[in-house]
Amino acid sequence: MNPLDNDLWNRAKTIFFASLRSDEERSQAERYFSMVNSVVPDGLHIKIITSNSFAANLLKDSFGNQLKSSFVLAGADMNTVLDFLNEDSSPPSIIESPYFTNPVQQSPAAIPIRGTTFTSTMPLNENYTFNEFVKGPSNSWAYAAAKGVVEHPGAKGYNPLFIHGGTGLGKTHLMQAIGNELRNRNSNLSICYLTAETFLNEYINALQNNGINAFRERYRKSDVLLVDDVQFLQRGKQCQEEFFNTFNALADSNKQIVMTSDVAPKNLPAIEQRLISRFEGGMVQEIEKPSYETRLAILKKKAETMSPPIPDSVLKFIADNIKSHVRAMEGALARVKLALSVNTGVLLTKEVLANQLKDFIEKEQTLRKLTVEEIQEAVAKKYSVTKKQILSSERTQSLVTPRQMAMFIARKYTTKSLVEIATLFDKKHATILHGVKQIETRLDVEPELKETLEEIISEFGLNSSDKVD
Repeated sequence: MNPLDNDLWNRAKTIFFASLRSDEERSQAERYFSMVNSVVPDGLHIKIITSNSFAANLLKDSFGNQLKSSFVLAGADMNTVLDFLNEDSSPPSIIESPYFTNPVQQSPAAIPIRGTTFTSTMPLNENYTFNEFVKGPSNSWAYAAAKGVVEHPGAKGYNPLFIHGGTGLGKTHLMQAIGNELRNRNSNLSICYLTAETFLNEYINALQNNGINAFRERYRKSDVLLVDDVQFLQRGKQCQEEFFNTFNALADSNKQIVMTSDVAPKNLPAIEQRLISRFEGGMVQEIEKPSYETRLAILKKKAETMSPPIPDSVLKFIADNIKSHVRAMEGALARVKLALSVNTGVLLTKEVLANQLKDFIEKEQTLRKLTVEEIQEAVAKKYSVTKKQILSSERTQSLVTPRQMAMFIARKYTTKSLVEIATLFDKKHATILHGVKQIETRLDVEPELKETLEEIISEFGLNSSDKVD
């Protein structure tokens, strides 16, 4: 059985990522695609082989139909069938390691290498390295902290490392770069990478299947625990208890913990205070939106190995027009790459690019132009109340929810400062922050409220991944 034509697979991936509309989808897809070990043809079947059954099921359920369409558009037969398989369904082994009992005197580089013990619910992306990370003023402190963790894993002051910032700014890249670098320095380390949502789901499954002891053993014997999107822990109080105990078990043994989140620990309203205290007990670093120079440097780095090559004028156009976050820029770059692959002779003028990237640019413009007054009116209409009632001090539940919803949307989907928003609502700063936190907490447990939010912001051409963090 011969490996699949790389060109077909690469074209299919390019088409697939260009077809994704939301940054949340792109982020999820990047994680899932990193689990693919090989792609093999078998007649009309194409076998997508992953590292474990968990990965195979995720890819099939989340992106199976879209990926098939992408293969067909890339040149595969119309009757192509995708089979999502795993090479080894058995769970990876985990060893208990004494490596970080004295992090100041002992470092991974000094430990004799006996073999490979790399453990992860989700595999690390090998492309996420420090060399591939573009450093700039917006992320230099987080970058330095990540490098510090590599040099002194488990050391006080670096443990835990909590990196926060908006969607698509490089938090996951930095965290996985830590894992990749530590693994390269010592392949004996037991490194575990997963999302907080996965931790929550596995915890629930362990409870249902009487597997809680095995669950605890799995994570508490890791040398390095990397947890992405820790804000998802807000969805389960009981799971927070388990994570707290896991956190303590690792921290007490000087094992390194790295976490990422969309917001700072203090802005996780549904997380228990004792966990917040633990999150803030090491180093907390923020990644901000990149400047034009950093955006252009990132695009040039991404385009280095692309074929056909992307002209500098195109990269400058993207950097100048897409400013919200890196993932949006990458999506635009993938769109341009697809256009060049289909028609290598196309002349990418500013007018052509503006049309090609119309949806990306419109989102950027919407975020910059959306006013608080428009939000207040849209929310009032949705909840069948008046704008005057939203701005009033009346505290009936029929008004509190729309008022707080309007505050949340204004804070998350406009570029207005907290002071400006408070003035436009005729409220104190603390009232705005309280309202935002209330909606954030409820969105995690009330699907109907999340649906209402999506309906309101869709009127402005936005979705939940378009936040101005």
